Amino acid sequence: MNALDIFFNLDVLQRAFPILLRGLAMTLLLGAVAIVAGTVLGIGLAMMRLFAARPLRLLATGYIDVMRAMPVLVVLILIYYALPFAGITLSSFAAAAIALSLVLAAYTAEVMRAGIQAVPKGQFEASSALGLGFWRMMQKVILPQAMRIVIPPHASNCVSIIKDTSLASVVTMSDLLKQATDAQALFANPTPLLGAALIYVAILWPMVRLTGWLEARFARAYVR
Repeated sequence: MNALDIFFNLDVLQRAFPILLRGLAMTLLLGAVAIVAGTVLGIGLAMMRLFAARPLRLLATGYIDVMRAMPVLVVLILIYYALPFAGITLSSFAAAAIALSLVLAAYTAEVMRAGIQAVPKGQFEASSALGLGFWRMMQKVILPQAMRIVIPPHASNCVSIIKDTSLASVVTMSDLLKQATDAQALFANPTPLLGAALIYVAILWPMVRLTGWLEARFARAYVR
């Protein structure tokens, strides 16, 4: 048996492909949930850090710093394995979604804070002069301008979070990596792992290129 039969056995790959697709569906669902929840929470944290009362600002700053310092794997293990001792038991999907959302929220809060602070102060003053309330000013004037700045780095963070969904296999969630590992054991061949790697590349490479295109596009917009 040559190396091609061991590491890229087409017969094994064909039989394992339906298993990998089930894992891919779970991976994409987990990534989508984490991105949506993490983005919403991150925007709220950025607003709290910038505009809330001092105790809340300090709380938001502490959360952001801690979550950015902790590896995603550590957060996931704490949520899945430590919370049951406090009487809170979560499914593997829920634990992974919460862990990824909490981590992404911290990074989103930082890029949103930078984006909001990059908006010229004159925009705030002009909005106040027009009689716009705080939330209306944010909705109509500040956040639309800030989003143009934060979209490229936020897209990069989202790509990282989708890659980190592979860590969900640690808590036995049936994501793409877990299904590939199970298929490897089932067929006694590492080809499913290579297949999973190719699927990850097929999904993430276009997203990486999209991130680069967004960065270049918005950079040109600001140069003008």
